[in-house]
Amino acid sequence: MPLPRISALSLNVSDPSGLSRFYCDVLGMNLLANAGGAVSLGYAGEDARLELVRRDQSTPYQPDRNDRYWKIAITLPDLDVAFAQLRSAGIDVTEPAQFRDIAYMSHLADPEGHVIELIQHTFHGKPKTKQGNVELPLGGGARIGLITLRTDDIETELMNCHDTLGMRYLSRQDLADLGFCLYFLAYTEDTPPDTDVNAVENREWLWQRPYTVLEFQHLFTGEIQQKKAGERGASSVLIDEPGGERKTVR
Repeated sequence: MPLPRISALSLNVSDPSGLSRFYCDVLGMNLLANAGGAVSLGYAGEDARLELVRRDQSTPYQPDRNDRYWKIAITLPDLDVAFAQLRSAGIDVTEPAQFRDIAYMSHLADPEGHVIELIQHTFHGKPKTKQGNVELPLGGGARIGLITLRTDDIETELMNCHDTLGMRYLSRQDLADLGFCLYFLAYTEDTPPDTDVNAVENREWLWQRPYTVLEFQHLFTGEIQQKKAGERGASSVLIDEPGGERKTVR
């Protein structure tokens, strides 16, 4: 029986068509639709797409550490090739680095300020799943691997996503010394290498999934700020049911 899927992230932006050129020309996404002030784009796989919706507001998007929405993560085989391409194109992107036993990663932002994380399938120094092709955007093999939301009530989030929406709880990554913990859920029948959600062995496996995973950053202090309807920034994560019904996580 087909599973539901995390199908899209909806972003309220000032210029959907202009912003889509960055995602297509720089990050290698494909334009899927452009009509009525909204643009849909994504990679050619089973991962989620981006839906860019025009919101004519004078106040620009300003990310904040306590915002409900944090980022997308693009997972890929060869971060070094992707980084070299972005730098040569004049993109302000951080040097790739192994972040503890979490991931080999880098960060940038799109022209309207939305944070984008790049995560290699494997840790730094480990064999890559595939050598990057310098002729392809980001070296090839990119997908939207993660959509990340923040929460100050992880038990309610887990109950909603696991018990109500039917997602599978795949990984927990504790960074208590930094004031947060990460939780990962998805629609899948895949089995992680280790049944312990805290196992480090599950992390590289997680970055190699072909579908989009929902990540929660559980902040230990501070109150999460939900954007008002129509404000710039993320409005919802969209979930498509096999029967055609659509659900959202806000």
